[in-house]
Amino acid sequence: MTEPKLTAASLAAQAMGWVDPVTKAVVPPIHMSSTYVRDEDNGYRSGRIYARADNPTFDQAETTLAALEGGARALVFSSGMSAATACFLALAPGDHVVAPKVMYWSLRNWLAGFARQWGLAVDFVDADRSDAIAEAVRPGATRLVWIETPANPTWSVTDIAAAATIAHRAGALLAVDSTVATPVLTRPIEHGADIVMHSATKYLNGHSDIIAGALVGARDDEHWQKLRTIRAQLGTILGQTEAWLLLRGMRTLFPRVAWACRSAETLAERLAAHPMVAEVLYPGLPGFAGHAAAKRQMAGGFGGMLSVRARGGERAAIATAARVALWKRATSLGGVESLIEHRASIEGPGTPCPPDLLRLSVGVEDAGDLFDDLDQALRRAHNA
Repeated sequence: MTEPKLTAASLAAQAMGWVDPVTKAVVPPIHMSSTYVRDEDNGYRSGRIYARADNPTFDQAETTLAALEGGARALVFSSGMSAATACFLALAPGDHVVAPKVMYWSLRNWLAGFARQWGLAVDFVDADRSDAIAEAVRPGATRLVWIETPANPTWSVTDIAAAATIAHRAGALLAVDSTVATPVLTRPIEHGADIVMHSATKYLNGHSDIIAGALVGARDDEHWQKLRTIRAQLGTILGQTEAWLLLRGMRTLFPRVAWACRSAETLAERLAAHPMVAEVLYPGLPGFAGHAAAKRQMAGGFGGMLSVRARGGERAAIATAARVALWKRATSLGGVESLIEHRASIEGPGTPCPPDLLRLSVGVEDAGDLFDDLDQALRRAHNA
């Protein structure tokens, strides 16, 4: 029988259609072994030697993610930070990298601190402007251009195809943090990216019960093998149970993201007209600065993340977060539960995040209930 050509949504739902050849189970087992038996002739025909470099439980998650992103290979890591920093540790001291001013704060701090101390030259730019990226790259010296789109927490959008052209012309690779877009909405490799990074803790898992990261490579080349070696030598591997939970989460990725996108767009439109909201930041709003670029590279929605700037400034924003009931005041994003966070207080001194901003991660609750909870919190904060 000819195998049908399946959509990414079907591949995710069935985890590539894998069935255990012995038990016929439709859910893969967790392989807990840390080591594997050598053959009598001293070989390893199983292809496995030691679980720090390789574990069968990784296989399904990595194969599924590579297929969803249209990449050659994927690697799972112990966290999003370990996946992201591996991309920079694969470079050499003296190499130059370009990164966004607005990006995941922990990685920005790492680049401004450890990466520079280690010997990388790092320039931060307004990555939503292609001309700013072009001005920052140094042909022959820039080895990596890192972008995040949409970028946390203002959701600015970088034109991936333009950034890829600029990076490649300078002899650099382009890496894209696509945590928020997910492969449901954007497949950066199709736009010219060389590496895609995910904080898999977020949408890929989607249930707020693991810490994980992942990289997807456009090619299985020398650079990709260097990333694989870094993971093995630093030991930044994902646990077997976490890898199993990651795959479990990816099986519902498409319906979860579709639901979050619809609800986020509804909330963005209603909050934009709210008297206690000064501004809504969401790529799906026609008036948003990055809307045109988002339409070009995001298919099926604009993500489940938005931010609101409260009238009344920082005091009103913090007071609003204190008065929600359905939304949960917690760090992170991309789970089935909706989260609210005063981001500037988390990031601290030097943050580019406005102090009146509340970051909203929209889950799978009823959109009307979510709006009503925000509405009462905004009004009570304003009247306090």
